[in-house]
Amino acid sequence: MSVELVEVVRSGFRECVHRGSAVILDPDGEPTLTLGEVHLPIFPRSTNKPMQAITLLRHGFEPVDDAELAIATASHYGEPDHVALVRRLLDRFGFDEKSLECPPDLPVDDKARAAVLSGSQGSRRIYMNCSGKHAAMLATCAINGWPTEGYLDEGHPLQQAVLATVADLTGEPETDLGIDGCGLPIIPVSLVNLARVFATMATAAPDAPERRVADAIRAHPRVISGTNAPDLLTMEATPGLVCKIGADGVHAGALPDGTAFAYKIEDGSDRARMPLTLAILHRIGIDWTDAHAELAAPPVLGGGARVGVIRAIPGVL
Repeated sequence: MSVELVEVVRSGFRECVHRGSAVILDPDGEPTLTLGEVHLPIFPRSTNKPMQAITLLRHGFEPVDDAELAIATASHYGEPDHVALVRRLLDRFGFDEKSLECPPDLPVDDKARAAVLSGSQGSRRIYMNCSGKHAAMLATCAINGWPTEGYLDEGHPLQQAVLATVADLTGEPETDLGIDGCGLPIIPVSLVNLARVFATMATAAPDAPERRVADAIRAHPRVISGTNAPDLLTMEATPGLVCKIGADGVHAGALPDGTAFAYKIEDGSDRARMPLTLAILHRIGIDWTDAHAELAAPPVLGGGARVGVIRAIPGVL
């Protein structure tokens, strides 16, 4: 059962409540806080991208640099530097945009989307926020001699490799799969084991695939997200943190010592994300700064002025 985690207060009136489940782990991997149901599987959505990237490294994918590994892990905003990295990756392995099997989309970033539309262009696969992952998957198929058409299919060797990696990292049994927004199979994972995966990434040996993915995310938080994105803002404010959001209210992350968290907002609301993430970081005991305080309490506006706040419910964390 989920619990009340975040509230919206307007003019002193509690207007809305967001429910969900959350877990915090200590450096030994033991829960220090559980709220709601943390042992039943959820769809991690894009929070599983680091596990997919680990799979690619385990099967021969070798990025030119950390930025290329970061774009392979990204839910990018379709800004010019994101698109350039995806195109560079495609070009290096002899693919073009038509090889991508993710759906066409417009950039997430307002400025980038406006530039596309003002240039009389429309949706393209390379703008889709998962295109970096798809390009890296195509590269891994080429490296291993696997078919590059139909790589989305559950039975494809690449997706079987992803299934094996997720099982290895999470220790969870095989289960029925879903289909993510980009068309790839999505593997259900419990919040407690999702947090443990991020702890493993943060504490792995420097040359291990798990640590390489964590280090690429930490080195390039804008590449894995975009201008003013939650992951960028959170990691900039919290040195050493590795974290990744997923659609519909999922977030997970870990500090260098292995302290980790994961949560799922029941209604999938994005506005509940930052207050909850920052409240968790405060509970973990990070050095609190003005930047953290600002992110933890997004304003509620009335007539263009601040008349309230979105915040983690006092006392819950």
